[in-house]
Amino acid sequence: MTATVLVTGGTGYIGGEIIDRLLAKGYTVHTTVRDAVKSEPKLRKRWPDAGEKLKVFSADLTNDPGWAEANAGCEAVAHVASPFPLDVPKNADELIVPAREGTLRALKFAHAAGVKRFVQTSSAAAIAYGQPDKDHFDHTDWTNLDANPPPYIQSKTVAERAARDWVEANAPDMVFCSVNPVAVFGPVYDDDMSTSVEMVKKIIDGSIPMIPNMGICITDVRDVGEAHVRAIEAPAEKVRGERFPTSEKFMWIEEMAETIRQRVPQHSGKVPKRRMPDWLAKFLALFMPEMRQIKGELGNIRDVSGKHTEEVLGYTYIPAEQTLEDTVKSLVEKGIVKA
Repeated sequence: MTATVLVTGGTGYIGGEIIDRLLAKGYTVHTTVRDAVKSEPKLRKRWPDAGEKLKVFSADLTNDPGWAEANAGCEAVAHVASPFPLDVPKNADELIVPAREGTLRALKFAHAAGVKRFVQTSSAAAIAYGQPDKDHFDHTDWTNLDANPPPYIQSKTVAERAARDWVEANAPDMVFCSVNPVAVFGPVYDDDMSTSVEMVKKIIDGSIPMIPNMGICITDVRDVGEAHVRAIEAPAEKVRGERFPTSEKFMWIEEMAETIRQRVPQHSGKVPKRRMPDWLAKFLALFMPEMRQIKGELGNIRDVSGKHTEEVLGYTYIPAEQTLEDTVKSLVEKGIVKA
């Protein structure tokens, strides 16, 4: 494969998986990071044989330098980079502005460089919120911003809508689509992992002594990476304008904990068994940033279907139970959680 693809956010959990798959298929990969001097050694360590097949550029979501150079010679872009803090910011614009402006910046420079295909890493956050009377969603649903959802939810929704509007108005010939993952788990390369994987870490290392009354949809980082690569490679008529939620199934945290106990018993000694009362979860949210994210999800079902993605892109998801097992084993193997 001689094509060149830009993957923004190359040091991230999803970005790294996409790069892994593209390099394995023979692509040349450009990737953006905030500071190439600082990040390139880490990337070279992960892909020591990449050589000139991997080129690293400094480019920030909030300003122009570096973007033209990163896009030069690329046929496609996978735009993964987006802010995702553990805590809830005091001002929603701290997330919304860089997410929207960063996406538009990536699009404008890609279009100027003649990039033909642009795959935006959006999120199920842009699908399944602000609709209190609904608990099952698919690729046709949109988060209702009028309901004033949390800042991260707003940022992903605003960024995807802005991207679609911009392409329609300014680059109608560009093949644009989005990949909309739910909570992403799976094997980790190092301790720079997703917020979702951090939750599994806390379940198995004893940081969460009780199980909050909430559930999430699960997807494997390997399936998210595969969705991006297939969206880049598929015929234009199959993917133009599409949204590709990646979601294997919805599971309550209680079910996740039980799955870990059954499938990885040797690492489940600290996995909690008691359920956390809702009042306690809300109280802890006053002091613990990660609990603030959980507070609004207590008792909710947000079941996002990934079937459309399987049907259009032609692959089958890794079962959620296998994903959880592989996540735990990887955390232990990497020394992130002590066995």
